[in-house]
Amino acid sequence: MVQKMHVKRNDIVAVISGSAATGKNTGKVLQVLPAKGRVIVEGVNYIKKNIRKSQDNPQGAIVDKECPVAISNLLLYCPHCKKGVKVLHKRLESGKSARHCKICSHGFDA
Repeated sequence: MVQKMHVKRNDIVAVISGSAATGKNTGKVLQVLPAKGRVIVEGVNYIKKNIRKSQDNPQGAIVDKECPVAISNLLLYCPHCKKGVKVLHKRLESGKSARHCKICSHGFDA
């Protein structure tokens, strides 16, 4: 089942729970995985990945890699409120829907 996502690529999000909530808790969305209900966020939830020896990597390596975070642990970051906020969908005159901050009505979709 594909889950409806409240964030899009290149959005700034705040992590509100889980192990990724400690330390740096905001980042840019790099990739959205709706089939899994997860999002890859820049600078959040790193794991160590072992790279085996190859012609490109003669020594092998240990690389830090960003791991997906559950969508339920994220809120859209509002630059006016300076925190993660819930999203309100408003219908525009053109018939399209735009996302707005529920607190200060800042528009996220330009």
